[in-house]
Amino acid sequence: MELTTDNWRILIVEDDERLASLTHDYLQNNGFSVSIESHGGAAVERILNEQPDLVVLDLMLPGEDGLSICRRVRPRYSGPILMLTARTDDMDQILGLEMGADDYISKPVQPRVLLARIRALMRRAAEKNQPLVSSDAVSEGPVRVQFNELVIDSSMREAWLSGVTVDLTSAEFDLLWLLASNAGRVLSREEIFAALRGIEYDGQDRSIDVRVSRIRPKIGDDPIHPRRIKTVRSKGYLFVKEA
Repeated sequence: MELTTDNWRILIVEDDERLASLTHDYLQNNGFSVSIESHGGAAVERILNEQPDLVVLDLMLPGEDGLSICRRVRPRYSGPILMLTARTDDMDQILGLEMGADDYISKPVQPRVLLARIRALMRRAAEKNQPLVSSDAVSEGPVRVQFNELVIDSSMREAWLSGVTVDLTSAEFDLLWLLASNAGRVLSREEIFAALRGIEYDGQDRSIDVRVSRIRPKIGDDPIHPRRIKTVRSKGYLFVKEA
């Protein structure tokens, strides 16, 4: 079934009543079914019991903070989590991604930006079981690639290192497949953002860099002196065919 806003249920976890209400009304006016939870202590149970299609999760909450909520629900909740963070706090953004958030947006929230990010996460979820496609960055090719002991299969959305399954989040797999399916070619951050998130790179977002740093040790790459996924200064990332 094609995912549209008409059948998407969004749970907003936000204790700022005015912001939550404005966000609720804006998203409902754009066709989503939206509910609100204002207390962090109740958020985990609601997310796991209701299994909304997407969660908008504030970082600072009474009862339990957003990082803890994200960490606790992630093993049993597979939907996208969009975290709201402080404007200038890079550490919050990094920790949010490490706890399993799929994306983040800085406060104060711009409604159109929030809507664009939600729709980008929707597209990713809708294409979850299909090879990632981008007219600029990805061309048609095999659904499985192998580099020595590393095997990546886009149809199964799994990777193996020496026969052992690599534990990757959905966002990490998307990035790994994008890089690996373009092995030997430098992909700019602009291309990566367009392919994975459907938005333009703003020159400051560090989510891709964080995910690369988390992927490297999982696929047996050296985080300090990487040989498989190389950072090309001022250009982007290169997945090396023969490392």
